[in-house]
Amino acid sequence: MKKIKVIIDTDPGVDDSACLVFALFDKALDIKLFTTVAGNVGVKTCTRNLLHLLDKFDVDYPVAEGAYKALERISPTAEHVHSKEGMGGYVPPQEVKHKILEENAVEAMYRVLNEGDGDIIPLVFGPHTNIAQLLIDHPDIIKKIPKIIFMGGAPYGMPGFPLHVSFNIRSDPEAFKIVLDSKIPLVMVPSDMGRNKAYLAEDFVYQIRDTNDVGKFLYEMYQTYWERGYKDKRIATNDTCAYLYLTNPELFTFKKIDLTVNTTDAPGKTVATLNENGNILLTVGIEREKFLDLMMKKLHEFDNFKLKA
Repeated sequence: MKKIKVIIDTDPGVDDSACLVFALFDKALDIKLFTTVAGNVGVKTCTRNLLHLLDKFDVDYPVAEGAYKALERISPTAEHVHSKEGMGGYVPPQEVKHKILEENAVEAMYRVLNEGDGDIIPLVFGPHTNIAQLLIDHPDIIKKIPKIIFMGGAPYGMPGFPLHVSFNIRSDPEAFKIVLDSKIPLVMVPSDMGRNKAYLAEDFVYQIRDTNDVGKFLYEMYQTYWERGYKDKRIATNDTCAYLYLTNPELFTFKKIDLTVNTTDAPGKTVATLNENGNILLTVGIEREKFLDLMMKKLHEFDNFKLKA
């Protein structure tokens, strides 16, 4: 099977970290580079969390640190959701063994994308600051990016979706506008996928806990990450949905749309209109039971796996 070449731009973050646990070992992926960006927590903490995952799972991938703030704004964080250290109920050590590249995220992305044949797909799990800066500094790179898959946004104007301004887009709406204006084909996986369609119910989270050491690690992170504002207890799988769109698109239904983003009176608000010729694919549904079965199958692949301390 031909592997899918990717750059993963991320802001770990509980949902990012949970997603990366599976992506790090996915035989369908050829991960060329990780980049970090300020988002769920500050960029230094995001970078530390990513490097700690590499330590804990005893794998090695290149990591470049990216933007510490939005292009034109003071970046918010979501520490109230992800905790001060960014990994929920799990507290990572301050010191890590893995190191970052000397290049910053933009220059590392530019180099890696140029080494490809237009076949390396960026997966964007956080704000779009790094990608936008790449397009500003190196506009020639557009021809090397076949598409971008991103988690975030809420499609105002599309029936069945909650009215919501997503954290990732409102954190840097100017950056997202640059990405939209580039006309690079996009796949939009709104947070509604992870919160309302592919969430993990409380009993499923306990199944995860009782599976193996990796399940216990995920459960520990989840303990302070229960979604707010719901009558039931649930864990959102936002970034995992975006990653699985790439490897298992058959799980999803989608529509082609045009999209705009507000950068003024309602920063980060994304408005969608149906267009069968649009260059943006919006995921609108997911086969929930198949998604959960796949999650458990992937978790059982770690049954004999021993985490590092």
